[in-house]
Amino acid sequence: MIRYNFDRVFKARGIERPFSYLRQAGFSDNFATKVKNNRVVRLNLKELEKLCLVLRCTPNDFCEWIKEKDTQVDSDHPINLIKRSDKVVDIIKTLNTVPLGQLDEIEGIIKEKIKATTHNAS
Repeated sequence: MIRYNFDRVFKARGIERPFSYLRQAGFSDNFATKVKNNRVVRLNLKELEKLCLVLRCTPNDFCEWIKEKDTQVDSDHPINLIKRSDKVVDIIKTLNTVPLGQLDEIEGIIKEKIKATTHNAS
């Protein structure tokens, strides 16, 4: 089953109050509540695009695939790319535990990785 999981994106972006964040970005109360509580069943493409732009991600970042018992899928099937582990990246929490002296080094590594990734994509 494919479903939306917005929590992992909010945590990765360090967004502690998703409802407020989405409201400030121009989403309605109703929509922001559904996203915050992972109760979105379907998104129209305009909403999906706006979420991706606001959160700097792709639709794949919101989707996760949970294999059902009777589903047979080869290990190299592309759907496995959206099979998520239970672990949610909470970069802010992780960075808060790093000694201050190492933050410059970590920032440099992250910037190099981003630069290499964006350079390879173009």
